[in-house]
Parts: sequence; C-alpha cells; structure tokens
Amino acid sequence: MKVLLVNTSDKGGAGKACVRLHLGLLKNNINSKLLLANKSSNYKEVYVFHQKTNNSLFSKLKRRFIKVLTKFKILAPPKKIAEALFIENRIDGLEKFSFPNSKYDITESDQYKEADIINLHWVSEFIDYKSFFEKNTKPVVWTLHDMNPFSGGEHYEEVFLGMDERGFPIKRTVTNKELEQFNKVLKLKKEALAHVNNLHFVTLCDWMTNQLKQSDFFNNFPVHKIPNGIDSDIFKIRDKINSRELLNIPQNKKVVLFVADLINANRKGFRFLLEAIKKLDDGNIQLFVIGNKNEALNQFENIIQYGKITDDELLSSVYSAADVFVIPSLMDNLPNTVIESLLCGTPVIGFPIGGIPDMINHKKNGILANEISVDALAKSISNFLKEGVFNSAEVIRDEALKKYDDAIQAKNYIKLFKNILQ
Repeated sequence: MKVLLVNTSDKGGAGKACVRLHLGLLKNNINSKLLLANKSSNYKEVYVFHQKTNNSLFSKLKRRFIKVLTKFKILAPPKKIAEALFIENRIDGLEKFSFPNSKYDITESDQYKEADIINLHWVSEFIDYKSFFEKNTKPVVWTLHDMNPFSGGEHYEEVFLGMDERGFPIKRTVTNKELEQFNKVLKLKKEALAHVNNLHFVTLCDWMTNQLKQSDFFNNFPVHKIPNGIDSDIFKIRDKINSRELLNIPQNKKVVLFVADLINANRKGFRFLLEAIKKLDDGNIQLFVIGNKNEALNQFENIIQYGKITDDELLSSVYSAADVFVIPSLMDNLPNTVIESLLCGTPVIGFPIGGIPDMINHKKNGILANEISVDALAKSISNFLKEGVFNSAEVIRDEALKKYDDAIQAKNYIKLFKNILQ
C-alpha cells in the first residue's frame, strides 16, 4: 500500500499534525510519502512539488500592465486581482480565507502517480478543486483540520468578532458582499465534486462531524472520526522545577500558559484570557505566553512573552512548567496544544466550544467554563488555582495516551486506507 499525504506546508497546526501522521505511518512500515508546496523540515520521504510557471519577460510585463489598468479603473479587475482585493478588504483578526483554485497540479508529480491512495490535509492554495478532481483517478481521504474544504472560503465560519464592555463576545455581522462571495466559492466546490464518488472525509472531533453533516451536499460523502495523534515519547511529564529553571520562570508563582502561533487572531480569544487575568488581580499569577510577541503586552509585569517555539522537546518542558494551560478559543477544531498539554500531565481550561469538550473531562483533567465570557473564564481559573482537579498528572497523561498517542492514530488510518482500497 502506497500512501501520499498532501499538505500546503509543514508549518502550523495542520502541517505539524500531517508530518506526525506521516512519521507514524513510516513507523508502521507503511510506504508513506508527504508532498508539500513549501518545505522547512528534513524528514524522510517528504517532497516539494515545483509547478512550472511562465516567468518570461513578456508575461511579467503583461501582469504588471493589467495591474496598472485595474488600479486606475481602466480595466475591470481580473479574477486573481479581484480575489486578492476581497481578501485584503476583510476585517483584521478574522481567520484566513482561501479560494478553491491553485496554480499547482499535483497529478503531474511522480509521488501522485506512484500512490495507491491520496490523503489530503490542509491544502489551501495548493489543490485546485476543478482540475484535481477532474484528473484524479485514485481514492481520496480528506482530513479536515478546519472548515475550508466544505465552506464558502472561510477556514472558520466565525460566529463572534470582538468583545463587548461586559466581557461577552460580539456576534459577527456578515455583509452581503461576503455572502455573495461565499456562495460563489461554494458553488465552484460543489460543481468540482458533483461527480466524485471516491472521496472520504476524516474529522478530528464530533463538532466538525456535525458541521460537515449540516451541508446538504458534503454530507453525501462517507465520514470517519480519527483524532490527531502526538508523539508521547516527546510530550511527557517532565520535572516542573527543572523545566522552570530552563525557561527562567519563577518557582513560587502560579503559572498560567497560553500557546498560539497568532495570539492576535480573533478566534484564539487571547483578549478574553488577558481580561480574565486582570480581573483576578492576583500577584501570584504569572501568565506565560508562547507565540508571536506583542509589544503592547510588555507593560504587564505578570506576563512573560517567550516567542515562538519550534522545538517539541522544549515545548514539552513549557507545558510541564505550567500549572495549567488555558485555551480561550471562541471556535476551534481539536487543537494539538490541548493534546500536548494533557500528555505532559498539565490540566486544561477552555470554553465549551468545538472539539474542546471532547478532550476536557470537567474537573478531572481540566475545567470547562460554563459560557464564553471573561467572568466565566476568570472564575474557572480561580477555582482551579484554589481546588485543582481530581486527576493527578500521571492519570491525566494515561487517559490522554488511550486516545491521542500517535500509534493509535496511525493504526486507525492504516485500517481506513486498507478498507477503502479493498
């Protein structure tokens, strides 16, 4: 059985998850290859697909000339420019938007030609819906790391945008122009998949399964739930004192951890956590932030910004150094960060949204706030710091191992691939 995994890059949550699955398949002696548009790692059997493009002087001048004419409204914007303008004019903080077209044609690659089955992951700007599904002759499994494969272009169809003065999320208003664009994109996707009969979806949690099944079109395809897997030899319980010394974290503080690549993204809900910490007004709390740094946070004495971490061993020490990991996402799938924390024996606090309830067993391995609000989050953090949770670090890890060890994930994918090929 020859499996080809496809992802736009090996970075970000979906990229890391795809690489982890690829390595898990290799451990099980599966002939797995990973095809990327952008590569930054050096793992085995990982390839970059280079699409041939027309970069002649004439083509470059033509593209520049069209841009100038469009800018001065002499010419209606070509499709590519119109798409770029739509994305540029979206509200800051909203999750990524992707159109279902691409310059790439992975069916031309040797890796595609050799494969028995294709496993798409996060493939925005890499897979062209129309051409790929017209040319594809192999069974496809599409792992849903977000909503984009079946949405009108948004990677998350965000319900909330911002926070009101009482600390509650503000319901997002979608404009008519946005709705018009969503409908166009969705129509293109449905047309591309109209005659496809060899496609299976994999969801990571019940929430994503339900989102997919709400579509009167995409729910016609088979759906299988397989959570992400994490390497439990790396993400494990480490000595708290040594971990804090390594990271220069005070030993006498209660450490609340936040991890996200983009802390200013609306969906990640960092503002709710920041306001909750302010409301607690407890000098014994230290907020430890992993992700892109924000100069505005330098004014807070109880916040340590460490920056981005790409080394998983070091990230494991971060979780082990914390007393609790807080994920204040307003919308999410099955975040790798929660699994990583649990495997390190560190409890998790979050809102009851997306795949978070799949992972948090209330008061046993963490706390689910009773609503999305600053007060609810502050109360959950306060209760945890006073009472903790029922399960020990060892029990938290053991329970997570049963569901999220990478060996279990690989085993479930192998079973699915074999069933489809048979």
